[in-house]
Amino acid sequence: MTTRHAERLGRLGVWTWMDSLPAPQAAEFARQVEAWGYSALWMPEAVGRDPFALTAFLAAHTQRLVFATGIANIYARDAMAMRAAQQTVDELAGGRFVLGLGVSHPFLVEGLRGHAYGRPIATMRAYLEAMAAATYQGPAPAAEVPIVIAALRPRMLALAGERCAGAHPYNVTPEHTARARAILGHGPTLAPEQMVLRETDPARARAIARQNLDLYMKSPNYLNNWKWLGFTDEDFAGGGSDRLIDSVVAWGDEQAIRARVDAHFAAGADHVCIQPLRADGERGPDLRLLEALAPGAAGGG
Repeated sequence: MTTRHAERLGRLGVWTWMDSLPAPQAAEFARQVEAWGYSALWMPEAVGRDPFALTAFLAAHTQRLVFATGIANIYARDAMAMRAAQQTVDELAGGRFVLGLGVSHPFLVEGLRGHAYGRPIATMRAYLEAMAAATYQGPAPAAEVPIVIAALRPRMLALAGERCAGAHPYNVTPEHTARARAILGHGPTLAPEQMVLRETDPARARAIARQNLDLYMKSPNYLNNWKWLGFTDEDFAGGGSDRLIDSVVAWGDEQAIRARVDAHFAAGADHVCIQPLRADGERGPDLRLLEALAPGAAGGG
């Protein structure tokens, strides 16, 4: 039976790349995120570390923090291997794991992995069914491990509500969150990601935002989703229009950033994971911004 929610995620989490951090520093970062009061730490999968090995390592160095993959690529493992990873990591983490799955992008699946990229909805549905039927004879976790899927447009969102604990949309706006909630209905967890940047100078903020969105501006998955929200080809030219950039990346002072996060909650999000971009344009999370926005900080979420 599929769990219908991922309440263990809590309310406010952190989404970030950790491949540039040596293992001891990654563990210290996870402990700091936990100490600041964030409920979950999301990690992607691309061409760096294995997210399941990293999660097991970080879970051993924390006590309460929940870990989530945002997302694990379904083309990286067959369904039986994914179920084994799901069950094993949650057992090792003491029930502090949420499995986020996604179909990734053709240039990553075909260009880098050498697989054929299938029709996203049909491929994800078949994969979820195969996972549910997969044999696993290791020690079972105390509770079913929630699965959320990367879902942007109506059909994948509907699948998330039908077969999973919820959806994890990426590069989205509060308007998208409202649309996603309407499709998911009540019950399934809606956990959007939100890029945040503490920079009040518009030109500087938009330059950093465009730098971070450059890869996604080349992905049909995101372009089609932005079109669904009313953006046009003109918004995608020149690294993205100001309108698009300002809608996808929450930049400004702490008050402006909190207002954007709150807008997602008002639109129906259960959990928001913030991706703190650095104001110097370098890779990695902005630790001072995370501290300022922490649930335990004055005015925090």
